[in-house]
Amino acid sequence: MSEPLIELADVKHVFAARGAASGTTALENISFAVAPREFVALVGPSGCGKSTILNMISGLLRPSFGRIAYAGAPVDAINSRVGYMTQKDTLLPWRTTRDNIGIAFELASRRGRKRQGVNVAALISEQIKLVGLEGFENHFPAQLSGGMRKRVLLARTLIYEPETLLMDEPFGALDAQLKLVMQSELLRIWAATRNTVIFVTHDLGEAIALADRVLIFSGRPGRIKAVQEIDLPRPRDVFSIRFTPRYAELYENLWGLLQSEVGKSDNV
Repeated sequence: MSEPLIELADVKHVFAARGAASGTTALENISFAVAPREFVALVGPSGCGKSTILNMISGLLRPSFGRIAYAGAPVDAINSRVGYMTQKDTLLPWRTTRDNIGIAFELASRRGRKRQGVNVAALISEQIKLVGLEGFENHFPAQLSGGMRKRVLLARTLIYEPETLLMDEPFGALDAQLKLVMQSELLRIWAATRNTVIFVTHDLGEAIALADRVLIFSGRPGRIKAVQEIDLPRPRDVFSIRFTPRYAELYENLWGLLQSEVGKSDNV
């Protein structure tokens, strides 16, 4: 692997409980590295700390123990070099597609962080084209399908050109057919932007279809149980790849590791 962009070393995180002598350990002994432009999926039972890892890489949480570094520097504040996309739909219903995508620039301007020499309208138009929403620029969220809303959220995440995308079950609420469409779109966009991606999912098939590597987590406290290189060729067709012998072999191997962990944790 090339020089790591993201490194976690012996990370442990404990959530304090009010009135309790000890807290809840969400993660323990977590060490892994992610190379620039790599696509890594985190898979494990609910409550094993996958979302907590994203929150720590983004700087929203600090580890109780251990070290998290981004581009060689400790993550000790909000990490402005990452974009974060969650499962929750956070589009503002009174704003159009264009205005929802551009809200990040408005917030930055209000905080005195306006970027000089940036043509915001042109950037928004570029993102709309990238995610395939041309013709829907002036539609409100209620006028968009579930997949279109996800595209708006993705465009809003990408517009500041983050080096890394942190994606927390972004397609979890979609039906099976729409999920395949969005997986395919994500791979198309990733091929164009080559962001580094850390992708949290409960869907083992989704992880295999998308990622370069899959990290399997144990039940809480989350530990890395296995790391699997995904040696399926790219570019990938997320539908047809599922009918190949190698996909079936990878799925069987990883499911054997994951199956024993299901049901051990609650959401964290």
